Amino acid sequence: MGVIINQNPLFGGSQNGAAPVGQQLIFTISENSGYLNTFFNVKYLAELHVSTTPINLSVGTDLVATFKTTPNNAGVGIFDFRTLLESFVESDNRGFTNGVVSSTYKTKTYDEVPHPIHIIDKFSRSEKAVRYFAIQFKAEGATTATTPVTIISGSAENSDQFTFFNGVLQRENYLKLENNNYGYDLESALLYTANLPGDNKNSFLTNAPTTQYANVNDYGTFAYLNFLPESTDEVAYIKISYYTEENAGGSLQATDTLTNSNANGGAEEITDGSTTNLQYFGIFPGNLQNYSTNFNATTTMSYTVQAYDVSNVILSKLYTINVNCPETKGFESIRLCWLNQWGVWDYYTFKMKSVRSTTTNKTTYTQMSGTWNDTTFRIDGYKGGRKNFRVNATERISINTDFINESEAVWFEELMNSQQVYMLNGYDSTETAPYHTITNKYVEPVLVTTSNYIRKTIANDKLIQYTFELERNKTQQTQTA
Repeated sequence: MGVIINQNPLFGGSQNGAAPVGQQLIFTISENSGYLNTFFNVKYLAELHVSTTPINLSVGTDLVATFKTTPNNAGVGIFDFRTLLESFVESDNRGFTNGVVSSTYKTKTYDEVPHPIHIIDKFSRSEKAVRYFAIQFKAEGATTATTPVTIISGSAENSDQFTFFNGVLQRENYLKLENNNYGYDLESALLYTANLPGDNKNSFLTNAPTTQYANVNDYGTFAYLNFLPESTDEVAYIKISYYTEENAGGSLQATDTLTNSNANGGAEEITDGSTTNLQYFGIFPGNLQNYSTNFNATTTMSYTVQAYDVSNVILSKLYTINVNCPETKGFESIRLCWLNQWGVWDYYTFKMKSVRSTTTNKTTYTQMSGTWNDTTFRIDGYKGGRKNFRVNATERISINTDFINESEAVWFEELMNSQQVYMLNGYDSTETAPYHTITNKYVEPVLVTTSNYIRKTIANDKLIQYTFELERNKTQQTQTA
């Protein structure tokens, strides 16, 4: 008998969902074959394999690292793979699909026309946010105190294959313990028929409120885990219903059924591995204007979004997006997106007063007056005196929310803590094929420089409103003198 796996992550393994990588991913190893009494210098080995496709531990194709540890006083080896596995997943910033593409640029592959994930038509697969890992554990030792250490024959033991993604856990995300294995239960974010918790249904990968607001040209996506825990657990389509009044009121104008298919940039089956385990769909008004003939930029005041399986069973909560009325006071709307807790994107449009200011850092020199290298001396009025050799200008923006509710106030904590925050530009109806000008047109990185955040409540503050300070990352360019 080989080594024994005593403890492994509770979730993420075979038929058990997925594991956020931002948690301890602990394995404990022991043996009951007498290795510790028979061999010298015994150590436990862990050969870690990571891939986007199903892993075969009998070959070394996906082997990324080998770890060793000395048994502790209980004869056990303990491994935590979090730190290394975190380096294999990252945020998806570009639209990505291997399926058949439509004639518009936002569902083309990123190799054809690189484009931000936020402006996709319909669906997109995940390029970087999900991976698989599996581990082969072994023991090594020497037959005498002076002979070389070698792998102990017959000691190998394989773990399950685990699915992990670019999510992190917060202090309020409590771990579940079962048979000495622990992990975070993502059940409420797994969209499949056997996992419906009553009328509440399950959520997309966001902590955002189920009612959101956006301007008519705003872009944005929702994301969800797919084909988990089993390969048959699939979101078959997204249903979008358009209404003439806010909060799904008034008349029902029309309904779009957005099929999760290769032709729409999604995935009909899991044959392409981890790229299909997390998917995005463009659901804000700018995305809908890309492809929907039912969304009316003039008369649609709100719409609802919900996921269904192949049997027309509702899989997700009902999300409502209200289309903001045009701003009559002349305030500039600023749309931010940020990487949320689950490694995908959330969005909010700040439509109240915003103030822009510019700070400059100038390098000066003193120029000689007149011409000193010519046949005669000539005085020119534009020469001489102190001048700027280089000017570096940084723009700062102060933005304000409208009055919001408590659920939005809690949600904004993720904006404060996010490492990636961007300003998004809106839908441009003048875009024409071949769309080669879009690579840096829609997304610009910014820093949230606000360092103090107070969670406001109606009981304490009555009306809830926030101000955030931004700094544009890209320095304004000037000529060099």
